[in-house]
Amino acid sequence: MTQNSSNDKPVTIYTDEACMRLALSQANLAAEEGEVPVGAVVLWQGRIIARAHNQVELLKDATAHAEILALTQASAAKGDWRLDDCTLFVTKEPCAMCAGAMVNARLGKLVFACPDPRMGAAGSALDITGFSGMLHQVEVQSGLLEDEAREILQSFFRQRRQDKNA
Repeated sequence: MTQNSSNDKPVTIYTDEACMRLALSQANLAAEEGEVPVGAVVLWQGRIIARAHNQVELLKDATAHAEILALTQASAAKGDWRLDDCTLFVTKEPCAMCAGAMVNARLGKLVFACPDPRMGAAGSALDITGFSGMLHQVEVQSGLLEDEAREILQSFFRQRRQDKNA
């Protein structure tokens, strides 16, 4: 993230890495709250318009994944459900529900950190985001800050197992 102050007001320019670091911060918030540590941010026209983390336990809602919450916030910020000019950064490969929501929202691009070989629906277990039978395909990039995201997830589940066995 860099600051450009050529006019009266500084403008923040977000790099992909800076966006993913913000998503990682959201994942850490989720972990602190006892949620599976997944975080997401949405970038539109160079601005962050949504930040979210998993809130399934808090809201008692199986659909309260970071990606769904971020897509909802982004649509509200834009005033349009079509997110074709937005990029969603998320710390873990989306599940089928979230990938389907991205397709339905006409998301322009998805950038995720670590793959989910068992449940990932952006190319690992399934490829909903790139399925040619859909009306829209989402551009996908993976692996950005993968090690950091994986460590947050592994640490969370390692701690959960220790707590359970104590």
